[in-house]
Amino acid sequence: MKKIIQIIILLIGVASITAWLSLSFYKAYQPQPKVLQGQISAREYNVSSKIAGRIAEVFVHKGDMVKKGDLIYTIHSPELEAKLEQAKAGYEAAKAINAETQKGAREQQIISAQDLWLGAKTMRELAEKTYKRVESLYKSGVVSLQKRDEAYASFEGAKLKENTAYQQYQLALEGASKETKKAVEEKERAAAGTVAEVEAYAKDTQALAPADGEVSNILLHSGELAPSGFPVVLLADMNDAYLRLNITEDKLKDFQKGSTFQGYIPSLDITTTFQVTFVSVMGDFATWKSNSDKKGYDIRTFEINAKPTTPIKDLRIGMSVLIYEKNSQPSQAKQEVKTSSW
Repeated sequence: MKKIIQIIILLIGVASITAWLSLSFYKAYQPQPKVLQGQISAREYNVSSKIAGRIAEVFVHKGDMVKKGDLIYTIHSPELEAKLEQAKAGYEAAKAINAETQKGAREQQIISAQDLWLGAKTMRELAEKTYKRVESLYKSGVVSLQKRDEAYASFEGAKLKENTAYQQYQLALEGASKETKKAVEEKERAAAGTVAEVEAYAKDTQALAPADGEVSNILLHSGELAPSGFPVVLLADMNDAYLRLNITEDKLKDFQKGSTFQGYIPSLDITTTFQVTFVSVMGDFATWKSNSDKKGYDIRTFEINAKPTTPIKDLRIGMSVLIYEKNSQPSQAKQEVKTSSW
């Protein structure tokens, strides 16, 4: 009887071991779920300034939510302030010269030129009367031809002096020439443009947020020197978050632009739908894997971008997203992810 019981126990043990081995081999040779892994990215903005200078104050902290146009930081630049004063002084000087040129000669200069002309006119009238008298006496034979020629020369010289004085008087009345007036007008405009240019640079000492977003990093702080164009504060717009995924070319047919697929986010333990918005036009020649000899070519890698079709709460940059290929076992893969997590 005991031998029968021992034999039964032995048979049960052998059967159990055989069943366990069979189950283990079955599971081992079952096709493993194929999983693609991507990463969440978002539109990022570098807040910088065209002006190089020392940062006066940073008004935000990491994690702050900002709106477009909010003041992020300011720059103190004594050199720019000095250039602005120089530009304003140059503009005022050009403006004054233009005003003086447009106005013409001063009143005293005009009066002086007028007096010279009137004096020359009087001398011409006197020379004319003298010549007529001498001419009459010459015809009567009283004076010589020499005296008559001298009187005529004095009369002609007086006319020339009168004409010269009159022209000087007209110049005083008219002021500068049209060309000179145009030149000083353009100089004033150029000086005004210089002021506007420096003022535009001065406005850039206040760095504003280019869009709504969250402060992801601050690279420089108050008192530090910021080079021109250096990103002092980084903003991330999580409303413009998207998935970056690198896939091999043999899977491109499953990720055409505009197509949708399911992605599992382990850190949030949710599955959501993504829509492909971009497929790179050129494969990555640095990342590739050798294919089987039967296919006879190396497989290149292509990047795709896909956006969630619905907003995802608490989504962060860098979160992993798992995409399961068709006919795989996503539930089993999820379970493996959960059991292997912290």
